[in-house]
Amino acid sequence: MAAQPETLRVGVVHGPNLNLLGTREPEIYGRATLAEIEAGLAERARALGASLEFVQSNHEGVLIDWIQSARERVHGFLVNAGGLTHTSVALRDALLAAGRPFVEVHLSNPHAREPFRRTSLLSDIAVGYVCGFGPESYRLGLEGLVHRLRAGVG
Repeated sequence: MAAQPETLRVGVVHGPNLNLLGTREPEIYGRATLAEIEAGLAERARALGASLEFVQSNHEGVLIDWIQSARERVHGFLVNAGGLTHTSVALRDALLAAGRPFVEVHLSNPHAREPFRRTSLLSDIAVGYVCGFGPESYRLGLEGLVHRLRAGVG
């Protein structure tokens, strides 16, 4: 009998204001709530043989503490840092220190928005970047990350 592949564990990091999805600027972010996005993502993860741990916080330090503790439990991260994408050297440093590959995701396309959103402090250290597809950005990012992890590419 062939050995079953190890269940991959992925940490999903949601930054500030993502708890307001579904009601916050739906013309930009859509009408799906964070709970709906997480449920769909968890379903897709199961189909891929992966499990997910979620965190959402409006506080940078909470996210950093969580990443530091999760690095021992997860194989990689899916990160939508929200506004911290453009401002947080500390979040960048936490992801580097975790030593796990991550994919940066965004619901909207930051490059088609205000100039300050076009700079990411994370994308150059991410293994992938998916933006502009609404909730599908998370699914696409997860699929890419799982593929890389299964192929042994970190």
